[in-house]
Amino acid sequence: MGKLTHEFVQRLSTIPSYANSPLPVSEIMRTGGASFEALIVAMKVEHDEPDSLRERDAISLDVGVTRARAGVPIEALMTAIRLDFSILWEAITSLARTEDALLLVRHTARVWEVVDSYAGETQRAYVREAARIQAEAASKRQEYLATLFSERNLSATALERIAQELGQPLDTRYVVVAALREQIPALRLALANERASNKVYTYSVSDALIVFYPVDARAGSESLRLSSRIETLSCGVVSEFCSLEDIGKASQVARALANLLEPAEEGAMTWSRGWARMAKLALAEAGAPGLGEVDRALEQCGTTERRRLTEAVHAYLRTGSVAHAADELFCHRNTLMNRLKRFATLTGVDPTIPLQAARLVVGWS
Repeated sequence: MGKLTHEFVQRLSTIPSYANSPLPVSEIMRTGGASFEALIVAMKVEHDEPDSLRERDAISLDVGVTRARAGVPIEALMTAIRLDFSILWEAITSLARTEDALLLVRHTARVWEVVDSYAGETQRAYVREAARIQAEAASKRQEYLATLFSERNLSATALERIAQELGQPLDTRYVVVAALREQIPALRLALANERASNKVYTYSVSDALIVFYPVDARAGSESLRLSSRIETLSCGVVSEFCSLEDIGKASQVARALANLLEPAEEGAMTWSRGWARMAKLALAEAGAPGLGEVDRALEQCGTTERRRLTEAVHAYLRTGSVAHAADELFCHRNTLMNRLKRFATLTGVDPTIPLQAARLVVGWS
């Protein structure tokens, strides 16, 4: 048994995932020896018996659990188990004589059946343990995320601990996304269409799904691919690169942005797109007068003049340039200037003065 185990350990050292794993050689020797012993016991009988099954199942569970916990990839584990068959068969054939050829052929299937059964049980034990590890990690991560989203003024120590759990440097900057109610399935689908990643984090809060991920401006990065998908969805996005400490507040802003979307609107509501609309809602809730006096003043104009004046102001506010606005409206710049002055005279709000223009930007958002 010792010779078989020694040969197994030598060959196993050529598999990189095993050579680089934290498993000590003594552990590999222990389970290797136990595996060969269980396999040989099982091969001594024509059919599986309770005692041999118990012994095989015990070592299968042992190997599956320890390899999953050590982070050995399942492909490497299956390669190692296939070595069991090779080494066993070489040992058997080395002892056989020429007249044993028929006997070997008759029992080849039994040897493979025993090893294959052991491989299957080990694989199942590995998969169950890997799922348990993943569930433990997810539960632990959710606890940290709950702290991140529910507590204010987190200490430097707490932030460092959360960053470590996320596997990110503390100074990482993030994009934060929020989808509400019926928007959530589309966001989940966008995440599923990306390659599995440990760098995209999700957290559910009441009627919203919050997603955040590190900013990575490199061409072809997962961050850019995901951002391009999200731009087409109905959701709120804060892409001003917030820190870990800011994520809780940024998620509230992202939820508020998502809530601004009208049913017919397409694409994500970003801060640059939605800030004026948010300001308008806040002012309305506070009882601010809005643009009532502007609308009443414009009622003095005829339909055509009112349309031309508002078009001129909208174009100017959008471009910030008389020349660009005039080009957009296919008129002379002097014509545009005259319309802006006429608007200011009628309404008392001059769109060329930033402080007054801000009222129009917010009121017309």
